[in-house]
Amino acid sequence: METIKAYFALTKPRIIELLLVAAIPAMLQAQRGVEAVTDNIWLIISTIFGGWMGAAAAHTFNNVVDYEIDQKMQRTRARPLVRHSISKKNATIFAWIMLALSIFWLGVIANSWLAAFFVLLTNFFYVFVYTKFLKMRNSQNIVWGGLAGCMPAMVGWAVIRDNAPAGEPDKWWQAIVLFLIIFFWTPPHTWALAMKYKEDYRKAGVPMLPVVASEQEVTRQIVWYTIGTLVVTFLIIPAASWIYLAAALISGGIFLFLAVKLHIGVKNGAKVKPMRLFIYSNNYLSLLFIGLSIDAILGWETIGQMLGWSPALF
Repeated sequence: METIKAYFALTKPRIIELLLVAAIPAMLQAQRGVEAVTDNIWLIISTIFGGWMGAAAAHTFNNVVDYEIDQKMQRTRARPLVRHSISKKNATIFAWIMLALSIFWLGVIANSWLAAFFVLLTNFFYVFVYTKFLKMRNSQNIVWGGLAGCMPAMVGWAVIRDNAPAGEPDKWWQAIVLFLIIFFWTPPHTWALAMKYKEDYRKAGVPMLPVVASEQEVTRQIVWYTIGTLVVTFLIIPAASWIYLAAALISGGIFLFLAVKLHIGVKNGAKVKPMRLFIYSNNYLSLLFIGLSIDAILGWETIGQMLGWSPALF
């Protein structure tokens, strides 16, 4: 049982929860309405399982590559490889098996080789581009490395569209917007955490922005990326109803308020608590995408349709 728990811990389940939060609303939005959900329920469950295996592979590969770094950081010393609960060799084998199963599952069972390709691309980018190259060389590492975390939205959209009736508009622009929401959300989310653990990153030699820049500069960039997140969330409003509109405005307003409050506190020399922003950033993404999911399931008339815009787009 302890070994099973150790392998499960390798997959970083808390992060996977956030990834699934992005995949599910994308699948629901790709074909709106209660009937679409009931028709695709097996497909949705199948994609979540296949996507989970792909994410588990990427995180396990990350554990293997970051083995030396994790030993130096207090925050990561409880990870299975550091505690020698699992060998690097066995972890690597496990990662390859999970990746192969994910590709097979999404390509054959979920009938979307495009989704399978996205999972393969995500693993390559996360392991080789972010973990092996950017992470130790660039203070903006998480900005570009965060591209891997954006892919679940594309995976979910690909599965639904590849199984949709012929001739139905793909509306891929919406998937790109969901991708960009996570892209802009990732830096303020991660940098808030890194502000608390910057000494950990410094000891490990990881040039996260809070390690190499002043707190004022870090929080300034957090505010700008938060604004960018909110702006992007508004782009999909025409393809949703007032439910998503309310979720985006309320949750986004709180997110921006906390980011600005953190920046002002740093500028004034006050003792700040960046973890408040980090914790809320998790809740923000959940609230936003739950709002979109409910909106998509109900399938009410979209704001774009109310304005008389083309149904092919919205």
